[in-house]
Amino acid sequence: MKIIVPMAGRGSRLRPHSLTVPKPLIPVAGKPIVHRLVEDIVGVLNEEIDEIAFILGDPAFFGEEVVESLKELATGLGAKPSIYRQLDPKGTGHAIMCAKDSLSGPAVVAYADTLIRADFDLDKEADAVIWTKIVDNPEAYGVVNLNEKNEIIELVEKPEEYVSNQAVIGIYYFKDVAQLKNELQYVLDNNIINGGEYQINDGIKRMMAQGKIFKTGTVDEWMDCGNKEVTVETNQRMLGFLAEANEKLVSENITNENSKIIEPSFIAEGVVLKNSTVGPFASIGKGTKIEDSTVKNSIIQTNSTIKNANLDNAMIGNHAIFDGKFTNVSIGDYSQLK
Repeated sequence: MKIIVPMAGRGSRLRPHSLTVPKPLIPVAGKPIVHRLVEDIVGVLNEEIDEIAFILGDPAFFGEEVVESLKELATGLGAKPSIYRQLDPKGTGHAIMCAKDSLSGPAVVAYADTLIRADFDLDKEADAVIWTKIVDNPEAYGVVNLNEKNEIIELVEKPEEYVSNQAVIGIYYFKDVAQLKNELQYVLDNNIINGGEYQINDGIKRMMAQGKIFKTGTVDEWMDCGNKEVTVETNQRMLGFLAEANEKLVSENITNENSKIIEPSFIAEGVVLKNSTVGPFASIGKGTKIEDSTVKNSIIQTNSTIKNANLDNAMIGNHAIFDGKFTNVSIGDYSQLK
């Protein structure tokens, strides 16, 4: 089994944080989004992973440090790491084809801006499985249309009339991903463009037209990391899941001077807390200092300094300095508010 992870986009909806850090590497509950996603997929598949292929963008943004972290992720899961580049962002289908040398055999394709909680067995008799989540407002999503055999016969984007309540979340299984590769090559060769880009859905639709059987795999939780608000919410939900699983979230190597930690919260090593209350649902990155402050339901990344603050629903980047009484903030790396 292979896992193919397109992550070339810079994530404009999560600016300013994604201006200096690729969105899939922004931490949620103390771990980069893409790391959590891949680990969760491996847990759902419950089988040996031979290769994990990452499709990255411009090396000036997705640099060697990013490459090394992804290689460590793959090897830590017992898989061969492969790194590809999509230097010209031309859509989801084009991104996948940038990894065409890895497109053979059974594979999962997963876009790295979402997190899941799931427990189901893949239908290995199907030619493909599209992972979905039951939603209350399907008109806001791309959804699947099912026949009487619960086979997917159509993908419908933001339907005006009810089709189903199963939204496509951007994770797919292919019994032989070479079939998708062949159809996407046709899409590229014939310049089939939707929304100005080459889309994975056009390859999938061609597979369906040839009679390939698509089934659904429905996840229990689908957590978006598309912008600051939903990323903070996802951080909160993930901390809750980790606490239920009794994961250790507070490092032993922190300095705590007259401060209170309210669980669940993630506190990385080297954090310094002075005269502060942290939590619940706070994630504090390595080397950050918090003094005379209250921080809850927030993400603060590494090596930042927070003083005299009352933060709720905040997201602060790396190497930032914040001193003030603002409450609902979003500042990126190396920013200063005094």
